[in-house]
Amino acid sequence: MKVFAISDLHLSLCGDKPMDVFGARWDDYLNKIKADWDEKVGEDDVVLISGDVSWAMDLNSALKDIEFISSLKGTKILIRGNHDYWWNGIGKLRSRLPSGIYALQNDAIKINGVIFCGSRGWAVEGSPDFVEHDRKIYLREAERFKLALKHAETLREEGDKLICLIHYPPFNVRREQSLFTSLFEEYKVDKVVYGHLHGKDVKTYLKTNINGVEYILASCDIVDNKLVEVL
Repeated sequence: MKVFAISDLHLSLCGDKPMDVFGARWDDYLNKIKADWDEKVGEDDVVLISGDVSWAMDLNSALKDIEFISSLKGTKILIRGNHDYWWNGIGKLRSRLPSGIYALQNDAIKINGVIFCGSRGWAVEGSPDFVEHDRKIYLREAERFKLALKHAETLREEGDKLICLIHYPPFNVRREQSLFTSLFEEYKVDKVVYGHLHGKDVKTYLKTNINGVEYILASCDIVDNKLVEVL
């Protein structure tokens, strides 16, 4: 079983929010993603999507986007991003998901010796857009991620790998310690997949290792609309 990742698809298959207005990287990007996906992914593989799945405002409107993801090969695991307004109630969402797609929200799932856990996260202290108003949400999101990791801990057996999905970068541009990175180290996470960052001006490593945890950025426009191999 291979594990791949991509993030921030911003699908709008039943709406009118084309992404090519944001620059050439978004030209025909869905067909590029699909072609790469078809080439790389087998039916027994897993693809992680770290949030901002659809521009839809409600679940019914998002279903066409979800069906597009469902049509692609492999098992898909999603978390919520800051633009996933359609994601309103995890129980309701899970009842509508097609077979082979899993939604994580403050919890975990185990597949063939690999545990996946996830939550949205939030901007961390020291980020350019972090203001005092964010502190309460930041603290709350860290507690939610602790719930996900505690669930993962109950599933973990010797030899299992632990991979976390988070939408927001779990550190600031200086890669300073945050509540999220401290949790990842405490629970001995192997790899963390994140997204949220966009644009040609993003200056960050696609992969970086901090205190034994590998961090992987998977925003589709940053990774040239190709799946990133995680495991």
